[in-house]
Amino acid sequence: MNYLAHLHLGGTTPPELLGSLYGDFVKGPLKGDYADAIEAGIRLHRQIDAFTDTHPRVLAAKARFPAERRRYAGILIDLFFDHCLAAHWSGYSDEPLDRFTRRVYLALSSEPALPGKLAVIAPRMAAQDWLGSYRDFGVLEQVLANMSRRLSRPEGLAGGMQELERLYRPLSDDFQAFYPQLQAFAQRQLAMEAAALDSAARNAR
Repeated sequence: MNYLAHLHLGGTTPPELLGSLYGDFVKGPLKGDYADAIEAGIRLHRQIDAFTDTHPRVLAAKARFPAERRRYAGILIDLFFDHCLAAHWSGYSDEPLDRFTRRVYLALSSEPALPGKLAVIAPRMAAQDWLGSYRDFGVLEQVLANMSRRLSRPEGLAGGMQELERLYRPLSDDFQAFYPQLQAFAQRQLAMEAAALDSAARNAR
């Protein structure tokens, strides 16, 4: 999943929101370098990615792409699913999207030590409202162009926008079938993390 979905699924507090994003920028074992709630968010991010990558509906969505595009189908689907979430946000959240994105941007701007490249892109993310802009399908073309410049083989995403246009309806159906299952999974994981943190806090007293 891409930024918006991870943030939506990762909890509501500023540390949970930060952890939801840190998962894309913090690699390797977690060794207590971050607050417990942030590290819990990073773990959840990784669990969401694993659940998504092996889910039958997501595998079926990837199979919709031509064989020569299959290597990059995951990138295209992650981005398209963020579009679906933003475009149909009210069906998945009681909080308006604009209010949610403001909370995310505030959490980022209030953290003085963002990890790695997140420190570089966070100001641009807020200034250009990356998260809210996913509502507009046309925005994905520029996002794909930016992504392609970071790939060792940028031609891999060439024509990706046309593929998404062609597959818009079936991929939308895939999202609508898959995302509620992902939400339920994330909520279970959040509950287990909260119980573990609470138990650790009690034992430390």
